[in-house]
Amino acid sequence: MTKGPAAPRALSDDALSELLGSQQFGTLATNKRSGHPHLTTMLYSWDAEERVVRFSTTADRVKVRQLRRDPRAAVHVPGGNVWSFAVAEGEAEVSDVTTTPGDATGRELLAMIPEAARPADETAFLEQLVAERRVVIRLKVSRLYGTALDIDG
Repeated sequence: MTKGPAAPRALSDDALSELLGSQQFGTLATNKRSGHPHLTTMLYSWDAEERVVRFSTTADRVKVRQLRRDPRAAVHVPGGNVWSFAVAEGEAEVSDVTTTPGDATGRELLAMIPEAARPADETAFLEQLVAERRVVIRLKVSRLYGTALDIDG
């Protein structure tokens, strides 16, 4: 008799945090007025020490309006196979719109970019953030969960 694959195993908090830190894209879930989820694939930044997932978006997006009405949100991040993933749940807050190049929101957005990928002309980048009316969504994580599937070979 052949043995089937092992069942997915729950990941520890540390392993979930590591998975969040190793990825760049996740699916943000916010709540529509109807109660249905609104899903958006987004670039994110994970701060394990603060347990905050940060997203950059523009002030006019649907997800921003939804989070201002209902701050409950989650982000799903895929692992190495279809059975491996991490989910971070919590309440989100939306920053003020960046209105002056180099203001607090602009600096926070800049800090989300890894050092190696920072723009050569930071002044032009900060001006672009203002022109785009950028904000930071901060998902304050209260719960992490997920699984991994150990596959031999």
